[in-house]
Amino acid sequence: MTTTTMTRRALAFATAAAAGVLALGAAAIAQAQTKLDLSTVWPDSNFHTANVKRYAEEVGKATGGQVQIIVHAGGSLGFKGPEHLRAVRDGLVPMADILNNQQIGDEPLFGLESLPFLISSQDDMRALQKHTRPIYDQVAARNNQKILYIVPWPTQYLHMKAKADTLDGLKGIKVRVPDRNAADMLNAAGMAGILIPWGETIPALASGAVAGVSTSSSSGVDGKFWEFLKYVYPTNHTWSSQLVTINLDAWKKLKPEQQKALEDVAKKLEPEFWAVSLKNDTDSLDRLKQGGMEVVNLPPAMMTEFRARTAPLVDAYLKRVPQGEAAVRAYMVETKKTN
Repeated sequence: MTTTTMTRRALAFATAAAAGVLALGAAAIAQAQTKLDLSTVWPDSNFHTANVKRYAEEVGKATGGQVQIIVHAGGSLGFKGPEHLRAVRDGLVPMADILNNQQIGDEPLFGLESLPFLISSQDDMRALQKHTRPIYDQVAARNNQKILYIVPWPTQYLHMKAKADTLDGLKGIKVRVPDRNAADMLNAAGMAGILIPWGETIPALASGAVAGVSTSSSSGVDGKFWEFLKYVYPTNHTWSSQLVTINLDAWKKLKPEQQKALEDVAKKLEPEFWAVSLKNDTDSLDRLKQGGMEVVNLPPAMMTEFRARTAPLVDAYLKRVPQGEAAVRAYMVETKKTN
C-alpha cells in the first residue's frame, strides 16, 4: 500500500469520524430542545397575540434557544375559545392564551371579572387580582396547568346597529356576548344576549343573526365592525383577562433553570403587557371612529338604570360560586364599592 493511499484512507476516516461527531452533536442539540405549541383564537393583528409572540421570543433568548414556544394564532389548531382550558388540561396542546370568562362552563370562578360593573379601571383590576390570583392559581392547578401571566382586556363596549338614549330603545336586540355572565347581564337590561365564540362572531354579524356585539374596542378593530355596525357605546359594563398557561405535565419535563426562565420572563413582561392593553383601547377606539362608527355616550339616567337592573347578578353569582365571595368582598372594601 502506497503512502498516498494510506493518507487518503486516513483522511477519509477522519472526515467520516468528524461527520459522525457533528451528527451526534446535532442530534443532542435537537433532543435537548423543547418545543411547546401555544394556541390562541386571536388573530396576528391582536395585541394579545403580539404579547405571546414577544413572550415566546424572550423565553427563547432566556433559555438559549432550548425552549421554543410556537404560537398558533387565529384558532389555527382547531380549538375554540371556550375549549382552551380543557385542551391544556388534557394535554391536547401544551400551552394556550385563555380568555378566563369563556371557561365558566368548567370553572365558574373564572367568570368573576365579568360581573356587572364590578371593575371600572385597570387599577380596580389590579386590586381585584391581588385577592383572586391565589384562587386562580388553585383553579389552574386542579385543571392540570400553571398560570404564567395574566393580562386584562380593555374595558368592554356595546357595538350596535341601533342608536338609543334609553335601555328600552335597545330592548330585544340580539347582542353577541363571550360568556354566560355577560348574557345574563344584557338579558337583565332588556337586550337578548347570544353566546357566540369569537370565531363565529363575524359570520353572525354578516348573516344578521345578531345586531350588536359586547366586546372590547380591540376586538372591534379585529372584526372591522364598521362594515356591519354604526355605533359604539362606552358602557364599561364588564372586564376579563387572558391567562397564559402551561400544562403541568409539560412543565415538569422542563429543567429547573428553564422553569425559572419562563417564570422570570413572565414576571418581567406582565406589567408591559398591561400597558399595551391600556394603550390599545385608546388606539382601537380611534380606529373604530376612523372607520365611521359613532361613539354614543350613555345619558346618566340610562347608565343608572343599566347598573340598577344588573346589580342583583353580583349577589346571585357569589351565592352560586362561594369560592369567590371572600375575594370580592375584600376587594369591595378596599375600593369602597357598594354593588
